[in-house]
Amino acid sequence: MNRALPLLLMGAIPLAGCAAVAVAPIGYAVAAKDKNAAKRRAKKQTPQPAGNERVVLLPGVTTLPPPDGAVPAASPIPTAAPAPAGKVSPGMQFLYGSGEAAALSVQAYLGLTDFLLARASDFAVGHPVNSVVLAPGATLAAPKFVTCAPNQKPAVVLDIDETALMNLGYEADDSQRNGPYDQSRWDRWETSGVGAVEAVPGAVEALRVARAAGVQVVFNSNRSSATADSTVAALNLAGLRPVVHYQNLWLKGDAGSPGSGKDARRWAISAKYCVIAMVGDQLGDFSDLFNAPDLTVAARRETTNSPLIRM
Repeated sequence: MNRALPLLLMGAIPLAGCAAVAVAPIGYAVAAKDKNAAKRRAKKQTPQPAGNERVVLLPGVTTLPPPDGAVPAASPIPTAAPAPAGKVSPGMQFLYGSGEAAALSVQAYLGLTDFLLARASDFAVGHPVNSVVLAPGATLAAPKFVTCAPNQKPAVVLDIDETALMNLGYEADDSQRNGPYDQSRWDRWETSGVGAVEAVPGAVEALRVARAAGVQVVFNSNRSSATADSTVAALNLAGLRPVVHYQNLWLKGDAGSPGSGKDARRWAISAKYCVIAMVGDQLGDFSDLFNAPDLTVAARRETTNSPLIRM
């Protein structure tokens, strides 16, 4: 499954009497794909011919539990001890197997850092700063944004998987398999893969600067709330700490949102913070409106090129 590098949604500004979302045009090198939709589609990877196969090794990754789902109740969290290395699957070669992807990710997070420092300075001197979270009732054709309260702290909201955290162990395991996406395998990974992840290039440094500038770092992920402890451990071990569930980590099932939509959680986060930037690797990380069932790929592309919502 192809994945994109992080997209950055940064800053709401007025444009011709309307609200527009301005985004630095530096964050991605491949087309963003709806990874949730991709997971719903059965996928069959065709092995590359042996003579043309590009083998990229992922050292120090662990293996998922057996495919039958049997996980001992007291099984320890795996460590990052070396395990048989796996090659990157064809669909993940760019993101996991190229220096260019790492460089572009660093570039995106450097852009985010500059933006957050500028907005933090605006907060410090009392300049008005707008939220980038679309308000309830907004549409893509007529966007309106949540209003920040005077006493709120600024925050940046990030997706987790392949935005802030690289799931090396899961992708290594996936490269050895063919067939459709298996949700049960991902569910096992959320609890067993704590020691086989690392931060996306540039993320640790950017979030360290954000916190030092007084910007709260908040994660909004479709990982399950039931596995919150493992997700907290993975983020902390990857250097993205401090992370505390319900304080700066929101997961599927929180804020009355059992499905994959994130808007309810975005609004709950907005009740505590003024969200000045969002980071994700698919459009649903910015608004559920992008994932409307009747919105075609062409329409999604056209919307992102609109002067009303610029990404």
